[in-house]
Amino acid sequence: MSLKEQLEAMSAQAVKRIPPEALAVMMKAAEDLDAQGVGDHALGQGDRFPDIELLDAAGSPVSIASLLAKGPLLINFYRGGWCPYCNLELKAYQDRLEEVRALGAELVAISPEIPDKAAATAEKNALTYPVLTDPQNGLAEALGIVFELPKALEALYEQFGNNLPEANGEKGWRLPIPATYVVGRDGQIVFAHVARDYRTRAEPADVFAALKAHCVLA
Repeated sequence: MSLKEQLEAMSAQAVKRIPPEALAVMMKAAEDLDAQGVGDHALGQGDRFPDIELLDAAGSPVSIASLLAKGPLLINFYRGGWCPYCNLELKAYQDRLEEVRALGAELVAISPEIPDKAAATAEKNALTYPVLTDPQNGLAEALGIVFELPKALEALYEQFGNNLPEANGEKGWRLPIPATYVVGRDGQIVFAHVARDYRTRAEPADVFAALKAHCVLA
């Protein structure tokens, strides 16, 4: 199954499993994101990817520049290990890791989760590529892909056991919308997929095709 098919199947199951009142809150939050135009002005193809410091699983600083010094990057922003859609996506990219590295590139996943949580996400999904922390959503903010959860959704997440301020080490309730980038060694974005709908992700085959084309032409 393609990632799209897996995500659609998960969405169909969620509709059956999640109480109607909770689904109504989630749908209203999605409508609000659309109305606010979150992500409409996100950085995209041709823009320079921000060089903002991240943290690895040990809590040590990692700069985008240091990663690009080794080659192009395939960067996947996910919401957190608590998100089942994100976990499907993370594993789908793991399946293509050898192909990415054969091109001289690296695959990196980024979320606002604190390093311990990010490490747990990597272990849970058997990921062998770097899973990094974006402290205080600084990189997501610079990219234009971060948003603040409405109060009703905050309450619902707490009910589900997802305390985002605790998981992310940030006082507010903020998340990045899912986004995938291919960044050339010069720091320029050569592919970008940004989606407000958390159930929609870039298809790995399309992202890999963009990465391959860039590496061949570079």
